Amino acid sequence: MLTILRHTLSILLLPFLVVVAIPAWLVIAFAASDSRWIESNLIVWLARLAGMLLILIGLGLFSWCVSLFAQVGKGTLAPWDPTRKLVAVGPYRFVRNPMISGVAALLIGQAVLRGSWVVGLWACVFIAINHVYFVLSEEPGLEARFGEAYRRYKVNVPRWLPRLKPWAGE
Repeated sequence: MLTILRHTLSILLLPFLVVVAIPAWLVIAFAASDSRWIESNLIVWLARLAGMLLILIGLGLFSWCVSLFAQVGKGTLAPWDPTRKLVAVGPYRFVRNPMISGVAALLIGQAVLRGSWVVGLWACVFIAINHVYFVLSEEPGLEARFGEAYRRYKVNVPRWLPRLKPWAGE
């Protein structure tokens, strides 16, 4: 029960704010100047379908990563309750930050679904903030915690753009 509470708290405090609360606030705060799909032609419906697909992919990827953090890493996504073991399985064999990729897909999907430039801009800001955070804080912290295992992983698995073939952990 405590494990479920730890994960729920970390999800509510981090991704929920980023993916639900902030976009909702932005859409309300910038309602007068934000864009929206106005017409209902084929292109708009295809864009909405693409947005929904991105949301489903992002949610699936995010959920998979949270599950791996709990099962393999024995921790949560929160910096105050990090994984105790290096997670280098599943989507982490292709890219070092699939959870952030999932959250970014959720944000971009919302922007495309709504036709919202404000949410699209927030997605760009989110990606930029995470890039800086990972380079300056997260990766040095992972190197300190996991040592040579993380350095080997870092050399073989790209930060943002996935490998074509999964890393075998050689």
